[in-house]
Amino acid sequence: MPFCGRAKAKLTGALSKGGKMCEVATNQNRGGACHIARPGEQGCFLQKQQPSGGRIWKAQYIVPYNPRLLRKYQAYINVEWCNQSTSIKYLFKYINKGYDRVTVVLIHDDNDPTHNGSTHNDEIKEYLDCRYICPCESTWRIFGFPIHGRKPVVERLHFHLPGQHSVVYEDHDDIDDVLSKQSISDSKFISWMNTNQNSVEGRNLTYAEFVSKFVYNQKKRCWHLRKKGYTIGRLLWVPPIIGKLFYLRMMLTVCKGPTSFEDLRTVDNVQYPTYREACFAMGFLQDDKEFIEAIKEAKDWGSAHYIRKLFVLLLLTATMNKPEQVWDQTWHWMADDILDDRTLQNLVFLEIEQLLQANQRSLRDYPSMPYPEDVNFPTYLDNSLILAELNYNNQELRSEFEHLFSQMTDEQASIYNQIVEVVNKDEGGMFFLYGYGGTRKTYIWKTLASSLRADNKIEIMVASSSIASLLLPGGRTAHSKLKILVPVFEDSTCNIHQGTQLAELLNQTSLIIWDEAPMAHKFFFEALDHNLRDIIKHNSKDNKIFGGKVMVFGGDFRQILPVISRGSCFDIVNTTINSSYLLDHCQILRLTKNMRLQNNMQATYQEEIVAFAQWIIDIVSSTFPDLCHHHNDREYFQSKAILASTNETVQQVNDYILTLIPGEQMEYLSSDSVDKSETIESCHFRSLTTEFLNSLTTSGLPNNCLKLKIGTPIMLLRNFDQTQGLCNGTRLTVTRLAKHVIAADIIYGTNIGDHVYIPRMSMSPTQSPWPFKLLRRQFPIMLSYAMTINKSQGQSLSSLDFTCQN
Repeated sequence: MPFCGRAKAKLTGALSKGGKMCEVATNQNRGGACHIARPGEQGCFLQKQQPSGGRIWKAQYIVPYNPRLLRKYQAYINVEWCNQSTSIKYLFKYINKGYDRVTVVLIHDDNDPTHNGSTHNDEIKEYLDCRYICPCESTWRIFGFPIHGRKPVVERLHFHLPGQHSVVYEDHDDIDDVLSKQSISDSKFISWMNTNQNSVEGRNLTYAEFVSKFVYNQKKRCWHLRKKGYTIGRLLWVPPIIGKLFYLRMMLTVCKGPTSFEDLRTVDNVQYPTYREACFAMGFLQDDKEFIEAIKEAKDWGSAHYIRKLFVLLLLTATMNKPEQVWDQTWHWMADDILDDRTLQNLVFLEIEQLLQANQRSLRDYPSMPYPEDVNFPTYLDNSLILAELNYNNQELRSEFEHLFSQMTDEQASIYNQIVEVVNKDEGGMFFLYGYGGTRKTYIWKTLASSLRADNKIEIMVASSSIASLLLPGGRTAHSKLKILVPVFEDSTCNIHQGTQLAELLNQTSLIIWDEAPMAHKFFFEALDHNLRDIIKHNSKDNKIFGGKVMVFGGDFRQILPVISRGSCFDIVNTTINSSYLLDHCQILRLTKNMRLQNNMQATYQEEIVAFAQWIIDIVSSTFPDLCHHHNDREYFQSKAILASTNETVQQVNDYILTLIPGEQMEYLSSDSVDKSETIESCHFRSLTTEFLNSLTTSGLPNNCLKLKIGTPIMLLRNFDQTQGLCNGTRLTVTRLAKHVIAADIIYGTNIGDHVYIPRMSMSPTQSPWPFKLLRRQFPIMLSYAMTINKSQGQSLSSLDFTCQN
């Protein structure tokens, strides 16, 4: 074990002989360097006395080390992670800096018989300026072993605008003779397009892919098929300030087999006057014009009611840069079923305001947008959140409660009575309903909701996942309803302020139910506790847990726990609600009877558990039998899915199944950029190419290239409008495909059959795995033939296969 000996570190400084700082916990500085946790005097957790007595070695003497490397090489090796561009630049500089420079002098041995004993000294010649290499490397070079290599070969590809290619000539050449040569009009780039006119092989290749199949003959200025070797092409980088050449480069990354410059400006058989407009048609540029085009496409499919919903989605996702300009050019299509122009605009604004208020937003949140004027509008100024929670049919709820309660088991009825008794006492309390899948926790939630709401009591129902919230009557995600901030820390609070509509709603609430609680970080619950203690108005309850409100959590700790990036088992367990101080105030309720198995016990025992250790084709055929005959059947996909443990496996399964579906395929490309406002060293990321950004994938972001067909099932990757059932994890089937908008029908949840329009939106990962923040404008969807285990949480699937490929 490596230790620093007498050069031990003190609590307030670094090692006296150089080395690592003392750190209470592992952290990262602004430069990206990682400081490993290394306790000082007070943080001692290990000590060992020498056999001879005397000095005691403590934990503060131990240098952070990699045990595997230490065991293999029997030596201490410092390991650093290059996660910043400055670190990578330093490595390249260090590798290529050359050998150590030394000055040496040759001294003759006086006892050497070959030395003639002359006393002539030339001090200048005796000193040699040279480089020093170690014996190991000198031996390597003497034997002629390889020093460096390059695989695969990367060929830099030049390109230019029409008539702007470079011409190289000697100083003594006559310029007229140079320009009169026939070959002067041909460049490597132009020769590529000429080759595509006669070569079938090149028609399906981009410029960068072309060099993997063809070789350029510099003397003959022509391309011919490659016979051996493999080469990768790389387009020269052009900054956006160059203009036309930058947009030409963007088109070269996707355009296959062009035969002229005009082909590079052609998209879907439409030739555009400039490369920039061609890039916009491909979806490479971020402009509000695409949302105007999306509404134009949607007006040919649906009524003004659906177009208004589409506009609300654009507002809720904060996608438009200038929403007032989009409104000015599209509002008349939203008003086809209303009145004259001024009244039409005002009434459309009223409906948009109502839809926004259902999502706890308002047009006042968008200063550039007009606000509706109406004498009857003060009714909207009441607390719309409380009105929405009280807007239930009491008679229907009473009938629903009587039916649900009559079907309860003794175990379920006992739990129901305990919770209702505490709610009626209005003294506050905290429960955790623990039960594995199939014990009908959701059934108890619905019974409680119908009972309390029938008595005009307010009950808030939230869940940790979007899919689980769709199963709850009036359910929302906890982040959306309770304004939980992301990221959340130990001392965080929710974004709920005293005097707001949400604060007043929480004051009037009798019961809060939080389903799938084990999935959430303990800081979420603690943040809500801090907030409720602050905003609840009853002084006698100020010091009570959750401000004296009744909280009921539910879930199964054997299912999905909080996701901690690169965390150990200890880190994951330490983030659950079990590790929170709230557990000291919690009463545990248990459900033990699996009602799903009892409802279909005989069929379950007749079927054996099948381990699908076969290829994807076997999994697909078992989950989706006769897929080609049912690919347009909405009900066919409602309860069928393939589960996988990684996003990579999910992508492979989805891509394969899409090839089995008949019909025309549409391909949508994203517009990717780096968020400069979130990047400390934004100047270092200006040279990131479009191809590199397009190649990046991470959880929660759609891929750069999205391939769809009509009838394919898709899943939303963002929360849109939970009042319409559009949230992260909602499954839909595609009904129409256009350039800027996608039409789909919901196939899961309480809004099955509803028709929606999905626009593109700008997205970025919550926790970026790169040293910069990626902005991707793309449709927030993915194919959902297969999904990850996390996405399936809360869904009831009758036909299910699981693949666990590494």
